[in-house]
Amino acid sequence: MTTLSLYDSLSRSLRAFKPLDPAKGVRVYSCGPTVYNYAHVGNLRAYVFTDTLSRVLTWKGYDLTHVINITDVGHLTSDADAGDDKMEAAAKRAGKDIWAIARHYTDAFKQNLADLNIRNPTHLPLATDHIAEMIDFAAQIEAKHCYRLDSGLYFDVTTVPEYGRLARSADDTGESRIDPVAGKRHAQDFAIWRTSAPGENRQMEWDSPWGRGAPGWHLECSVMSKKYLGESFDIHTGGIDHREIHHPNEIAQNQAHCGCADSGAAFWMHNNFLVERAGKMSKSSGEFLTLQAVIDRGFHPLSYRMLCLQAHYRSELEFSWENLAAAQVRLKRLVQAVEGLRSRADAPAKGSAAGYREQLDTAVSDDLNTPKALPVLDALIADKKVSPADRLSALTDFIEILGLPLDTITREDLRVRPASAAIDEAAIMSRLAERQDARARKDFAASDAIRDELAAAGVEVMDGDPIGWDWRTTAT
Repeated sequence: MTTLSLYDSLSRSLRAFKPLDPAKGVRVYSCGPTVYNYAHVGNLRAYVFTDTLSRVLTWKGYDLTHVINITDVGHLTSDADAGDDKMEAAAKRAGKDIWAIARHYTDAFKQNLADLNIRNPTHLPLATDHIAEMIDFAAQIEAKHCYRLDSGLYFDVTTVPEYGRLARSADDTGESRIDPVAGKRHAQDFAIWRTSAPGENRQMEWDSPWGRGAPGWHLECSVMSKKYLGESFDIHTGGIDHREIHHPNEIAQNQAHCGCADSGAAFWMHNNFLVERAGKMSKSSGEFLTLQAVIDRGFHPLSYRMLCLQAHYRSELEFSWENLAAAQVRLKRLVQAVEGLRSRADAPAKGSAAGYREQLDTAVSDDLNTPKALPVLDALIADKKVSPADRLSALTDFIEILGLPLDTITREDLRVRPASAAIDEAAIMSRLAERQDARARKDFAASDAIRDELAAAGVEVMDGDPIGWDWRTTAT
């Protein structure tokens, strides 16, 4: 197999990958969601990316331990030290129990992963299940690296080497941000533990040496990566927004705990933003696009996976309904082509598909270059010089890496009823039967009228196609 090369954000270079400790396999930590709301499709791009990474690693024969954390406490409304805890704020707005909110949005996130055919990680730990370990971690680094304020325990970033090197700061001041906490020594110092203010009414708080309160957001990832993967592990992934504050703070904590310059991970990998024409997709405005909203428009969730695969994970990806519709058409054509291969699987053997496997390996070994792998898939399926059986055999490698279940999904599965549809499938089939009768009687006026009626209801009639009909999606 081709040597796998991955881009490391810390060294800003493409490097050959090899496990730190082959006996332990490959250990990967991915920053998970803060479960105060539904994940938007921009958030979910990170998990399509890390799923592709995990699939490539296992396809290449590595044993994989993969952790995705669930942040259910500690993440403030600013990634720095400003604002309220996102979970507490969501509970106050909804007037609901914070633990119930966390469970609801955690379950929704798990459903998103299933809908996108993202494999379950080895561990999916909750931050609130690791409070004791966080307190112990903070106590171990306090003397050399932290100081106390009335508002909590803060990390002094000048006590570790090259703080902020991961971020794209252009000078020695580190990230540019306003210091919102009175008494901090440096603007970049961050909270390890936030002590509840007198009279503050929190639903999630715990006793600690620094007063009753809650951990800082950055602490949980250092603690849980160490617990499940060890002090040094292979790969840490996350969205590019984590590169500027969250991950530099994680690295600082890791260095403080080990008493060394080790960042904690051998590779730091970041996927780029999903953007709309109006700008970066986020939840800050209160208006954001969920995967369920995509499904409600009549798009299969795997069409969104296809959209992500068509762009390199380090490139910005523009979201539009037109782009999503094009990705869905591409997916449907692939499914149709594979169905055709299965119907001819007993054709005589000829040619070889080995070259396509090699091209796939070359593409994904080049920093997970799925945009280069997809045309190879198209060429494999279309190559009549290779028998259908051999093409189907080679297809399993593409399925494993790309996460597109082309061997099991059908075009009927991809036919997703829009939430706005005013007609159901039974009624569609009834009207199509009536139309077929009209055509048999050569009553083409009645036949055309039924076609127009179905078109007005958002149904596309496809004469001569075994599937018969499909929902129309509007790319607007």
